[in-house]
Amino acid sequence: MASNVTFIGAGNMASAIFGGMIESGYPREAITATSPDDAMLAPLRERYGIHTETDNNTAVANADVVVLAVKPQIMHDVCAAMRDAVQERKPLIVSVAAGLTAETLERWLGGELPVIRCMPNTPSLVGSGASGLYANRLVNDDQKTLATSLMEAVGLVEWVEKEALLEAVTAVAGSAPAYFYLVFEALEEAGVKMGLPAESARRLAVQTGLGAAQMVQQGDTDPAQLRRNVMSPNGTTERAVNHLEQAGLRQIFLEAAEVCAARAREMGDELGQK
Repeated sequence: MASNVTFIGAGNMASAIFGGMIESGYPREAITATSPDDAMLAPLRERYGIHTETDNNTAVANADVVVLAVKPQIMHDVCAAMRDAVQERKPLIVSVAAGLTAETLERWLGGELPVIRCMPNTPSLVGSGASGLYANRLVNDDQKTLATSLMEAVGLVEWVEKEALLEAVTAVAGSAPAYFYLVFEALEEAGVKMGLPAESARRLAVQTGLGAAQMVQQGDTDPAQLRRNVMSPNGTTERAVNHLEQAGLRQIFLEAAEVCAARAREMGDELGQK
């Protein structure tokens, strides 16, 4: 029998996850999503055939897994309002909220709860996500397996042993789609300045990025060797790559990742003070 999974929050990330679950064969009757606005829930009922509820306490009453999918800024109030219901049921808590530590969430919900933090990214919305997961001391192996299956419905899953490593996950996966979008923007702008129509430049850049990613993902050759394979001696690619290296591209990415991780730590500290 499938575990009952309740999503607190029914926004884009929540709908991506339970939509992926259903597409992977998870029984829709075991899924509930909540929102204070029933007008937001109505299209989800129609599209996915899941249960919906405007009262979080009611939705938690029979939940085996509670997925916290509301904005970090309102998470404290949401948790406080359903603390008693959660303590009575003692479900697995899975949070997809950035910044909030497992200890903070467990404390807000009354303590002594299995908590898994998940750092997904926006490509989860198209089933191509990458998520980092961390489990606190009370999560058992079956619960880890269940959480893996939930998040694999929208993409790749990687577990980390130390919660602090989720900051690195944020830097190289959670926030990283924006880095690639910036690269696509820059290549499109370069193409336009060199005479290409904007739409053609964009299509060429995006398709090239997709193809390069697939060659890394589907093959057994590491990115460094794939790069060398394209770089004929004294050729066009070698000259372009050498320019990027000399301009400090690797250092720029390292520094960007470091400031990203630092901001993730700051957010956790700020939000966890309640």
